[in-house]
Amino acid sequence: MEERKKTSKITKFLLEVFDILSFFVLALGILLFIRFFVVNPFTVVGSSMEPTYSNGNFILVDKISPYFKEYKRGDTIIFVPPKQPRPFIKRIIGLPGETIKIIDGHIEICPTESNNCKILEEKYLPNETKTTATCKKNEFTVKNGFFVLWDNRWGSTDSRCCFNSLWCIEGKTAEVPKENIIWGVFIRIFPNFWFVK
Repeated sequence: MEERKKTSKITKFLLEVFDILSFFVLALGILLFIRFFVVNPFTVVGSSMEPTYSNGNFILVDKISPYFKEYKRGDTIIFVPPKQPRPFIKRIIGLPGETIKIIDGHIEICPTESNNCKILEEKYLPNETKTTATCKKNEFTVKNGFFVLWDNRWGSTDSRCCFNSLWCIEGKTAEVPKENIIWGVFIRIFPNFWFVK
């Protein structure tokens, strides 16, 4: 009788341990699925996206939306340049089939083969922000990728200067291919919680 009770206690204990382990394995599996297929954490390094994002900001990147919607102008994206180990954070300015012109400190968006250009309103930047042409070029034709800029227009390199020639020949603009984009920022967690609009 006592042996049966001992066996029953051991069996009960083992079942409880199994239940606890099963719960942790399931929770870990869910977390790993979210981490690799739904949301990716990212820490901003440097001042290239100031004042929108500062060095050390912790943000979450949406990895599932690309399957349901297209990228749009103004989206903040994370992408990995070819032959580069670290990801970049930038803002989409030009879409495929557009010509981007930098004139008198502002940006004009022109549909290809059209003079119907419109000045880009950038409400996410301070009013005094000016965009200057760098690398002696102020007009860029976007073919298949995206023309991107950093919000800190004074202290960064971007599509205007071919990311310091990281992936294109000098004198040409750098388009970010769609396949290099991890996707867009949708939440800033630290230092203050903020949904990206």
